[in-house]
Amino acid sequence: MPAAAGHATASTPRSATFKIGELAREFDLTTRAIRFYEDCGLLEPQRSGRNRVYTARDRTRLKLTLRGKRLGLTLAEVKDLVDMYESPRDTQAQLKKFLRVLAAHRGQLEQQMADLNATLDEVRAHEKEAQRLLGTGARRGSG
Repeated sequence: MPAAAGHATASTPRSATFKIGELAREFDLTTRAIRFYEDCGLLEPQRSGRNRVYTARDRTRLKLTLRGKRLGLTLAEVKDLVDMYESPRDTQAQLKKFLRVLAAHRGQLEQQMADLNATLDEVRAHEKEAQRLLGTGARRGSG
């Protein structure tokens, strides 16, 4: 998945660390949401006592997760793609999988759009029929 645009500088040092509250503020999330992504295996913070310490890697994974969500991908799809992105293998496999996931998602969206258009057509037909009945009823009642 292409790198996501972030709120902080594009050149975050790899040695940078972040507290959960900092990431929550930066990405406009709750700390609970970040912990949820952690439970899903998307983030792997280190521990310093009772505190979670997130690395630049975690921050990047969070950015990619949020980008995937905006595209409508499931968290499992996002995790697969992010994990592939970090693997030492050729990125061709990742890009091909990304294209397959996007094509499937596009297909779902196109089907939803077709369903919505069909529903709108039905609503318009009912509106037209109701207006026609009101028009003929008004003429009959005024006689």
